[in-house]
Amino acid sequence: MAVILPRNNEISPLNSEKEVSEPSKEEDYKENGALIKNSISGHKLSEDGDKAPSGSLEKGDTGRMFNGYSAVQNPGGQDSPSDGDRAAPVASAPLQAPAAARETWSKKADFLFSVIGYAVDLGNVWRFPYIAYQNGGGAFLLPYVLMAVFGGIPLFYMELALGQYHKNGAISIWRKICPIFKGIGYSICIVALYVSFYYNTIIAWAVYYLYSSFTSELPWTNCNNKWNTQNCTNYFLKDNVTWNKYSTSPAEEFYIRQVLQVNKSSGLDDLGGICWQLALCLFLIFVVVYFSIWKGVKTSGKVVWVTATFPYVVLFILLIRGATLPGAWRGLLFYLKPDWNKLLTTEVWVDAAAQIFFSLGPGFGVLLAFASYNKFNNNCYKDALVISAVNCLTSFMSGCVMFTVLGYMAEKRNEEVADVAKDTGPSLLFITYAEAITNMPASTFFAIIFFLMLITLGLDSTFAGLEGVITALLDEYSELLRKHREWFVLGLLIVCYLGALSTLTYGGAFVVKFFEEYATGAAIIAVVFLESIAVSWFYGMKRFCRDVKEMLGFSPGWYWQICWFAISPLFLLFIIGSFLSTPLELKLFNYSYPYWTTVVGYCIGTSTFICVPSYMVYKIIITPGTFKQRLLRSITPEVDENETPNSGIHLNSV
Repeated sequence: MAVILPRNNEISPLNSEKEVSEPSKEEDYKENGALIKNSISGHKLSEDGDKAPSGSLEKGDTGRMFNGYSAVQNPGGQDSPSDGDRAAPVASAPLQAPAAARETWSKKADFLFSVIGYAVDLGNVWRFPYIAYQNGGGAFLLPYVLMAVFGGIPLFYMELALGQYHKNGAISIWRKICPIFKGIGYSICIVALYVSFYYNTIIAWAVYYLYSSFTSELPWTNCNNKWNTQNCTNYFLKDNVTWNKYSTSPAEEFYIRQVLQVNKSSGLDDLGGICWQLALCLFLIFVVVYFSIWKGVKTSGKVVWVTATFPYVVLFILLIRGATLPGAWRGLLFYLKPDWNKLLTTEVWVDAAAQIFFSLGPGFGVLLAFASYNKFNNNCYKDALVISAVNCLTSFMSGCVMFTVLGYMAEKRNEEVADVAKDTGPSLLFITYAEAITNMPASTFFAIIFFLMLITLGLDSTFAGLEGVITALLDEYSELLRKHREWFVLGLLIVCYLGALSTLTYGGAFVVKFFEEYATGAAIIAVVFLESIAVSWFYGMKRFCRDVKEMLGFSPGWYWQICWFAISPLFLLFIIGSFLSTPLELKLFNYSYPYWTTVVGYCIGTSTFICVPSYMVYKIIITPGTFKQRLLRSITPEVDENETPNSGIHLNSV
């Protein structure tokens, strides 16, 4: 049994913000999120040291722990002897553990791999390299690191600490922090659903590519297929081929005309029918997801041992292969050569802030959910630093892998690297990189491991995103859902699959781009902005730092407190302002999105954020008292009869 003792000569108890002049008669203990009141006032010893009759033991005399052990807490401390040096009596019948004991990770590595798998996703492979080269190459690393140090990592640390201390998901946790902000949790769940509608479709594209790669000759190698057009130009296998603005590569036509079949749709107003191949691929993905998360973190924590580590093996292999290709040095030079003039533009700093934020992923409820299954004294501070460093280094490594290949393609096309890398988004993976693999020795092998890597990267993020929603709803509606987790997860995945049907149509790529830009942009950043304000300004820095000290034995330094209180909110406000000040002009495959899509897009973004002000009004209405009393109660942490807002000493499993 581990007890957090005061450090140095501190005598003020950790579980109170005020000095206590008299010893309390009752103390509250907490284990894995459940607060249990332990009364020691009724415990009496006779003058000769003999224990009192068993009938004198009152209810609650024995402290409980979730592992089934029972022990009486000695008010004198761990080593304080009682009269006659006799230990306090222990109840003869062991107390039963609470029925709703919270699940925990089997191993610390399960948690680390799960969070790394969540933070390192498809965006690290394609978005960071392109954003870096577009914004000054090596010069982009400066704003990227600054935004990580003063914005991304502090928010990452804050969410891990909140989830680990309060042991709740994204909805119910606000009851213990600032109840009026509970709408933040519902907004997070809606955003996660929108993400599931399109993100898994991108994984389905990778599954289709993986299936198509099991051939002696990759299907995007030549222009002799039924989906090819007269503009198809195979410059890899033929010499003296002229490449012009109308030319298309075999890989591009395979992606657009065979995988997506965009040529059968005229745009968002004419999506066409459902592509059954992609529908089947997405179904297989959800089957894998279901049997990975249906039982909770005990099962998903084992799956990520493979899905989180395999991408690094593949990246290392591809980096070695890419470095040996002709022209690889051109790509690396273009990637890392600094253009310091770019630092004078606002766009670079906005892109750096957005990249680090969406890469680390605070605000999606995942970090709160994963951390809530940690042991109470887990060093989440160290976890935050390690995982953030791994995430940033992975992005940099992915850039090196991508640009060695882009340099090779520029050498083959006799073009500049900037012209080769003009495609953004998934096109960089499914067209540019797939095309480069074609002319590599053992192209089938490299294609298989590359698309396996994309699938595992995507699955990790899917596991995490859905677990964030599941944990939030199970904690909030525990009596209704917790006993039926398997059925609830099945129902959730069915909803996600039905919501993704529009992205499986012939015009589904247009829907994916639409959801990506509007459903998870400024809305989720605004939610995290309110989250940081609620914790830093309403819950309070003093209280939050005391919580961290109670878990870790030390308080966060002034640097973290300044970041949480001022710098991180300004960091988020800066991103929000930049998003709103620049209207989106979407274009994909030479299709310009009509004006009405902007209106619908802002409505979708509003539908996620509207939960926050709506719940604020609802909370004030249902709270009794005058308006001032309602407001004060709405911003005061709520506790049950057997709880205190901050529990003081916690008992760990023996």
